[in-house]
Amino acid sequence: SLSFPKRNVAVANFKDHPHQVVGDKDEAEAHFPHRGDMESLKAHYESFKNTNFRQMLLQVVNLGLVATSALAIWKAMMLVTLCESPVVVVLSGSMEPGFYRGDILFLNMGKRKVDNGEIVVFNIDGRDIPIVHRSLRVHTERSTGNQEILTKGDNNYANDRGLYKPGQDWLQKKHLIGRVVGYCPYVGMLTIIMNDYPFLKYMLIGILGFFVVTSKDEM
Repeated sequence: SLSFPKRNVAVANFKDHPHQVVGDKDEAEAHFPHRGDMESLKAHYESFKNTNFRQMLLQVVNLGLVATSALAIWKAMMLVTLCESPVVVVLSGSMEPGFYRGDILFLNMGKRKVDNGEIVVFNIDGRDIPIVHRSLRVHTERSTGNQEILTKGDNNYANDRGLYKPGQDWLQKKHLIGRVVGYCPYVGMLTIIMNDYPFLKYMLIGILGFFVVTSKDEM
């Protein structure tokens, strides 16, 4: 008689499960590397189905409190810095190598006059997006103290008169949002990506809202 060595061979049970292969557990997990993520999403979905109306309402209220707290912090920063927008994101490369696209800038207006060479953020009539450039020339009237400011990007060849409203040669105080007092590099890239692809912004908000609503507080 002939004897053959035993081998561990994966066997397919095509009768009961035509698509299932019985084999090593590690080998099966290798074919499904995202099984843990799917199980986590399934658990959140089951939790969502089992959540009663009162629990869901409580989670919605908690989400509203988080949004209200963020808004209150923003308003407090506006009062402290005297800026309508205390934090802005660099959207272009006109200030390279000082600031790059995606850098977050922290602003403070204060009551001090703008000095020549300071980096300021300003609005232009007819444009919604603020601009961050350096003050190239500053004229101050002795009698009134009013200032006229000419700006220029560090990476630009010419001053900003080509960007101003037709017939406008200088910026006044009403155009200024604030002066730059600090920055954090590249942190604002997520904001740029969401502005370039709005569906990602709504998808992210929807996912965060879903997880907040379906999460349960531990007693």
